[in-house]
Amino acid sequence: MLQLKSIFDNLIVVGASRGVGTAVSEHLISRTNRLIAVSRSASPVGEWVKADISTKQGVEIVRNSVGDCVLDGLLYMGGTWENKAFTQDYSFEKCSDEDIENVLLVNLLAPIRLTKSLLPALRKSSNPKIIFMGALSGLDNFPAREVANSASKFGLRGAVHALREELRQDRIAATVINPGNIATPEVLSDLKEAGQSEQNAIPLQDLLQVIDCVLSLSRATCIKEIQIPAMSAEGA
Repeated sequence: MLQLKSIFDNLIVVGASRGVGTAVSEHLISRTNRLIAVSRSASPVGEWVKADISTKQGVEIVRNSVGDCVLDGLLYMGGTWENKAFTQDYSFEKCSDEDIENVLLVNLLAPIRLTKSLLPALRKSSNPKIIFMGALSGLDNFPAREVANSASKFGLRGAVHALREELRQDRIAATVINPGNIATPEVLSDLKEAGQSEQNAIPLQDLLQVIDCVLSLSRATCIKEIQIPAMSAEGA
């Protein structure tokens, strides 16, 4: 049975304005004294911090919002991908350099920078957790065509593996969750438009239970990676 901490002091959810980030924020808001919701557009839940975390200035804004507080968890739920990704119209050759750079900034460089800037606050927690949202496309031999997105998710996995060694003495656990399609309203709409079944998406509640599990673990344990393909998914 999960023994999720009843009340967290402070949690940060990045990418909280929509999709998975909003769902995670809504799920955790009642169990934290302060939920800092980071996004460029307004978040419907939590204490909204407007920041573009693809920039150094955005990372600094988030760090300043935490200040000297105790930070129990950093949940990096944000992410982006190339124009026309996951469609038949995607073409690596036609991707702009700006598009490729932005994907790498948001999906890989930003979480690394943000983690580094928040380590002092995480060290103050009695059981600090870092959770990153990866993707199945970051796994070995996964048949994805999106070059920048796949590279960023591969890199995120590598960062988590290194963080386990670097933060072992601090006992700060870092986990990357690699899911398939999550049944957010946006994804369900895309599946419907593509003529695919909702069964090709993972229920939001399943993802939230996985996050609860990671947050509930003692400080003696570190789960580096969790793969969550849909039962009907191919290539996982």
